[in-house]
Amino acid sequence: MKDKNSSGLQFCVLLVGTLIIMALTVSCDMTENDDLASDNTTESALKSKSFLPEFPGAAAFVDGFTNPYLAFDEGKVFHYEGETEDGTETIVVTVTSDTKEIYGVMATVVSDIAYLDGEMVEKTEDWYAEDLEGNVWYFGEYSEEYEDGELVGTEGSWEAGVEGALPGVLMFANPEMGMKYQQEYLEDEAEDMAIVINLNKTVEIDYGTFEGCLETMEWSPLEPGAREHKFYKKGVGLIQELQPGGGRSTVDLVSVEMP
Repeated sequence: MKDKNSSGLQFCVLLVGTLIIMALTVSCDMTENDDLASDNTTESALKSKSFLPEFPGAAAFVDGFTNPYLAFDEGKVFHYEGETEDGTETIVVTVTSDTKEIYGVMATVVSDIAYLDGEMVEKTEDWYAEDLEGNVWYFGEYSEEYEDGELVGTEGSWEAGVEGALPGVLMFANPEMGMKYQQEYLEDEAEDMAIVINLNKTVEIDYGTFEGCLETMEWSPLEPGAREHKFYKKGVGLIQELQPGGGRSTVDLVSVEMP
């Protein structure tokens, strides 16, 4: 005949052991489910077109730029360089003094010229303006593509207010983790989106080591699977563009010419 106290103790030990196993199982399930939910949320965001910011109206815009993540001073020239699967890419971005009225707003023309192994392959005019809160809006672009010095297309060009195109936001004044937003919108032509994925990234490039960088990931429903990570340092601007994957490429800031 078993001792009652011994039997009770064995039962308690068995019960506690069972509860511990159940707790660990639930914890693992929750972790897996959380990861799955995170993945599903990200995939849902990547497929969505519902993150177009609310336009504040033409009266809400100011001259020039104060947004520290872009550091767009008039006359400033950014030089970028990197090795891609196609060759050496160099990019020259110039904040010009030119303006263009779009959607009732006087937008600044920012020139972006890309070269591959020294030959110009793309020439773009981007149109940006900053609102009273310091958010920089994107009003469109005119982009020319070249092969062997000859113009071969203007694919990707769009202008807010034309053929249903709407302005988006290039950079918010106060980015927050997980913030998702449309940067441009012309159906089936320009639908770039972005999500903030890091507010305190350290980036090391030849130009220097930069701490506390903002990292965004950009994508477009028009290019399934394509991703681009961009890193911005306050007071400096865009310092690196990274395209992960099999065709991984990196373009880094190599110099800045101040006005």
